Amino acid sequence: MPAPRIALIGYGEVGRILAEDLRAQDLAVTAFDLKLSGAAGDAMRAHARQRGVLLAASHAEAVLGAGLVISAVTASQAVPVAATCASALERGAFFLDFNSASPGAKVHAAGIVDAAGGRYVEGAVMTSLPPYRIKVPLLLGGPHAAAIAPLLAELGFAARLHDARLGVASATKMCRSVMIKGLEAMVIESFTTARHYGVEDAVVASLQETFPGIDWEKQAAYFFQRVIEHGRRRSEEVREVAVTVQEAGLQPHSAAGTAERQAWVADLADAGLFGTRGEPGFPRSADWRIEADRILAHLHPKDAA
Repeated sequence: MPAPRIALIGYGEVGRILAEDLRAQDLAVTAFDLKLSGAAGDAMRAHARQRGVLLAASHAEAVLGAGLVISAVTASQAVPVAATCASALERGAFFLDFNSASPGAKVHAAGIVDAAGGRYVEGAVMTSLPPYRIKVPLLLGGPHAAAIAPLLAELGFAARLHDARLGVASATKMCRSVMIKGLEAMVIESFTTARHYGVEDAVVASLQETFPGIDWEKQAAYFFQRVIEHGRRRSEEVREVAVTVQEAGLQPHSAAGTAERQAWVADLADAGLFGTRGEPGFPRSADWRIEADRILAHLHPKDAA
């Protein structure tokens, strides 16, 4: 199967990693991101020049002539991006939706893309992308999932068919996110509070005894770092998780609280509490205790003084 021209909608962490791995295969890649016109655009443009990625001036320009479009934007933009791209899609082009949106949102986006002559495929990314890169575990869903699978395998994706029904792959991911993103928020809340009271060593020791398979010191450092760096995107994802829970008829008490905690950390990161976003070494420390102390100093400035 000849490799198609590929369009990436969203040139953040996920988009740039995919661009690197696709360009390493000498594939033609075009990208667009709304932030290209902002301060973050300088880094995006530099990355694209270095990797040989063509940056488009609009969604429509990016997808024009592309046989495969990969949407990797924030969760809240999943449906709007599908709508914006649909009118410019080549007939029969695949639209692979990487976004962490609810099953209902995926069904809505699919209706828009398919009505315009494209072939919508939901792709549920099942873990953090950076360690795996293009080979991140990916569940494919929808009536066009079987058709796209050979192409994705040829491009190096670790994708597998999950269900021909739309929304099932996303439901799997979102239910997992109730636990994973919730655990991130709980660790930040629990460990920062424990640090305030001076009981963090006892708390970690107790958790280690109850769950001996988890290195809680290492896991806490990773959770703090990921939420500080990506809390905004995570909070949007968990709001979609809450919608998923609501679509099932439940009140999303846990998901709603997780979204608020993730967004709260993102607000602190945007205010510069953990260093300058985008600079090398951000966040400033891989030690969760240091980051917890920064949070506590922000909450209790008189004590810090």
